[in-house]
Amino acid sequence: MAASPEIETGRKLEPAFAKSEILPAVAQDAASGEILMLGYMDREALRRTLESGKATYFSRSRQKYWVKGETSGHYQHIEEVRVDCDQDAIVLRVRQDGAACHVGYRSCFYRRVVPGTADQLELIDQDKVFDPDAVYGSNGQP
Repeated sequence: MAASPEIETGRKLEPAFAKSEILPAVAQDAASGEILMLGYMDREALRRTLESGKATYFSRSRQKYWVKGETSGHYQHIEEVRVDCDQDAIVLRVRQDGAACHVGYRSCFYRRVVPGTADQLELIDQDKVFDPDAVYGSNGQP
């Protein structure tokens, strides 16, 4: 079912939080176009992001808000916020300080499926930007 013409072509930001309380938010490097990570936002996370100029997400597992970089110092500074045609997905074009991935890589998408296989992964980014144990402690989690 298509969204209303006001949603699809209008000029008012009306994210589809009525359909889903939490929307996917893709962080993309504003300069290179590289996809850095996928997070989730609810209405409050989006409001905080727009007001602060730093990416704020809602953690589904921890059920709390978090500013990307608040622990690591690897902030995402908002350059532009985009929504798709029916306003149920968000793209954050950002200037990334350091790395986006809590594992230490610049992007969370540092692996790919090995061509010709259905279950094997290989690294496409060999170099970590930081040591997660040094930043987050031995559990490696933010």
